[in-house]
Amino acid sequence: MAQTANYKRKLLILAKLLLERSDDEHIISRQEMQAELERWGLSAERKSIYDDMEQLRELGLDVHSRQGRGGGWYIGAREFELAELKLLVDAVQSSRFLTKRKSDALIRKLEGLTSVHQARQLQRQVYVDRRVKTMNESIFYNVDRLQGAIAANKVVTFRYFEYNARRERVFRREGERYRLTPYGLIWDSENYYLAGWDEHRKEVRHYRVDKMADIVVSQAKGHPQGDWTAEGYARRHFGMFSGAPCRLKLRCEDRLAGVFIDRFGLEVPLIPDGEGYFTVTAELVVSPPLWGWLFGLGPGVEVLSPRWAVEEFAGRLEQAAALYRSRAPQGEEREE
Repeated sequence: MAQTANYKRKLLILAKLLLERSDDEHIISRQEMQAELERWGLSAERKSIYDDMEQLRELGLDVHSRQGRGGGWYIGAREFELAELKLLVDAVQSSRFLTKRKSDALIRKLEGLTSVHQARQLQRQVYVDRRVKTMNESIFYNVDRLQGAIAANKVVTFRYFEYNARRERVFRREGERYRLTPYGLIWDSENYYLAGWDEHRKEVRHYRVDKMADIVVSQAKGHPQGDWTAEGYARRHFGMFSGAPCRLKLRCEDRLAGVFIDRFGLEVPLIPDGEGYFTVTAELVVSPPLWGWLFGLGPGVEVLSPRWAVEEFAGRLEQAAALYRSRAPQGEEREE
């Protein structure tokens, strides 16, 4: 029995050694394996090492051997390739919703999925222009808690806050708890949002997860979700701003077709409308980010309907123009 236990222990030690310290550029020799086993109070003959490597292969490890001087064994394919781990590290490093401390902790865990040598290549800094990390450490655990509530269709309660100019939390509704049936989590504009049925508003609303505090998953059964989908909801809300929903019809120059396909997907209907133009109709929520997006596309886009949306867009443009006309400097020459 003791001999069997030692054999199992021996295989675990060798597997750990290979996974942690070997790759195709760093070979573990037979002598190094024997030295590691001796450190654990185990001995191994030369032939037994070869048998052990074969056993590890049969157990699923991609163990390769290299003959000749400097030869030995190493791990080839792993669950994650080095290039894949680099992408994951970059995503974690640049993620806005993760605090720096949580980012560093996750990256250290990702480093454990490859050899110590290749892990050094994962210790990289990704610069994202003007990236601001979240100040709310609890968001990481809140996301997991909310996922559980979504799966169980349970009502969640929480308090919701904003920051004032002194970086202090100011709770909305004077600290009253919100009650929401969570439908889905949405990742948009570098933030996590929870969307669901708001019992106070009696409609589907969304809230930034990093601004939710004291989240409690109740035992109350949630409101029916119906045909609601996270994809459809996020597509209608620009920048996750709330506003008035409508079927917005636009007339656009053909050169902007790719812009609308990128935003709404290949299935969006682009209807030819005269030489060099098309119309597109989309279910959208009218909000300042939507108007900002359309303004950025310039005169190549015209809002056709509904009428109230046309008037609102024109009014916003006139207000902005009037502001700058009133502040225009008199007699000042433009610098080239």
